[in-house]
Amino acid sequence: MIPFQEFPKIPRLNRLCTITEKIDGTNGVIYIEEHTDGQHTVVAGSRTRWITPQQDNQGFAQFVRDNAEDLVLKLGSGTHYGEWWGGSIQRGYGVQNKRFSLFNTARWGDPSVRPACCGVVPILYEGPFDSKEIHRTLIGLAASGSHAAPGFMDPEGIVVYHHAANRLFKATIKGDEEG
Repeated sequence: MIPFQEFPKIPRLNRLCTITEKIDGTNGVIYIEEHTDGQHTVVAGSRTRWITPQQDNQGFAQFVRDNAEDLVLKLGSGTHYGEWWGGSIQRGYGVQNKRFSLFNTARWGDPSVRPACCGVVPILYEGPFDSKEIHRTLIGLAASGSHAAPGFMDPEGIVVYHHAANRLFKATIKGDEEG
């Protein structure tokens, strides 16, 4: 018998979207697992692999190790994604120290609920999906500069999160049309 493959539901386009600044750094992931004895495993990763302070990615694994207690306390169990940026990473944004900005703005937007060592990517627009609003937001970011690092006038672009589709899309200020 041939297994039946159900056609997936198609999400509606004109639903809520959140547009955030796309920060040019390096992707970071923090994985926290709580064990039955109350102890925790805390692991750092890049976009493609797990890392350690000995085999690090721009110091992110060391940052996670140094802040493990606060990360466990505030983030809790799960996988937490964000951008490790600043300092000598990619554009640098004119800041000396490196920073970690979480991607999940709905969960971590309130500074009182996230670890003090973490920021969150700036929300530039939240409302119904509108391609004209996406374009306006990208043009506005190019004109006003970074919201993550005010005064830095060469931001990378935006990320559009379409809530109904549970998908991320990006648009960059420069070179977006390149394949």
